[in-house]
Amino acid sequence: MSFFGFGQSADIDIVLNDAETRKKAEHKSEDGRKDKYFLFYDGETVSGKVNVTLKYPGKRLEHNGIKIEFIGQIELYYDRGNHHEFVSLVKDLARPGELTQSQTFDFEFTHVEKPYESYTGQNVKLRYFLRATVGRRLNDISKELDIVVHTLSTYPELNSSIKMEVGIEDCLHIEFEYNKSKYHLKDVIVGKIYFLLVRIKIKHMEIDIIKRETTGTGPNVYHENDTIAKYEIMDGAPVRGESIPIRLFLAGYEMTPTMRDINKKFSVRYYLNLVLIDEEERRYFKQQEITLWRKGDIVRKSMSHQAAIASQRFEGSSNPERSQLSAKSE
Repeated sequence: MSFFGFGQSADIDIVLNDAETRKKAEHKSEDGRKDKYFLFYDGETVSGKVNVTLKYPGKRLEHNGIKIEFIGQIELYYDRGNHHEFVSLVKDLARPGELTQSQTFDFEFTHVEKPYESYTGQNVKLRYFLRATVGRRLNDISKELDIVVHTLSTYPELNSSIKMEVGIEDCLHIEFEYNKSKYHLKDVIVGKIYFLLVRIKIKHMEIDIIKRETTGTGPNVYHENDTIAKYEIMDGAPVRGESIPIRLFLAGYEMTPTMRDINKKFSVRYYLNLVLIDEEERRYFKQQEITLWRKGDIVRKSMSHQAAIASQRFEGSSNPERSQLSAKSE
């Protein structure tokens, strides 16, 4: 027998109003699996229905209120007990009382601010989700529905090329040039490398794309480097005066937009790493940061505010600079 309604329970289901037409995006989970989630952008309304289905028809369900929340949060894996919420919206669907039959509740979060891109990394996760809760005296009944958010940007007004002279005194002098410093995620990196002085025997040369994830602050800063792509430029010895073209397509690689100081919790930056290996297996390398951004397929009016914010996040210029090539023996 149900005593004060405690014997009753319920299943909760969250259904978005535009579930049949809304686009889905692939997103990687913590365990590396890829799943598809409903895709949203900043400023879009999130609306739908919460279905509360009683498990035992005829029995009443006492509750302390029914609500739905829209939450954006950052979880640092080394500090799993703490979830840092940067968006937290609540809608009350029903006051405390009792349910005598299954019921459906409508909800709408209008023009929701979603300032950051969904991200799952080595040490941090940024997620958005809906959580419906039937409050109870002993144990709440709840259900979560994750969504994915992409941040769109406008084309950066300033996008100067990267020109650098690097070298080892009296041994090696090269110039390399990339056509720009800011690339959208399906862009092509076009560049050229000029050999002005070659007095060491180089046997191999490549360009790597490196993703650097930085989490934490102060003494608790963690850096994770991940090589996203390796592009072989040449296999064999270059000669003075030689130039080598570079054409690297980004669309085939899993990358996110550049993220800088997200909610003062983490950053994700990308670097082009030029690597030369000589015949004695010594490695010489030079890194240059590039900015990645997400280009929208369709220009949406609701995106304009977010796009303006995103474009302001672009930093730095790539003035020609002269620097020494780092050397590392292995």
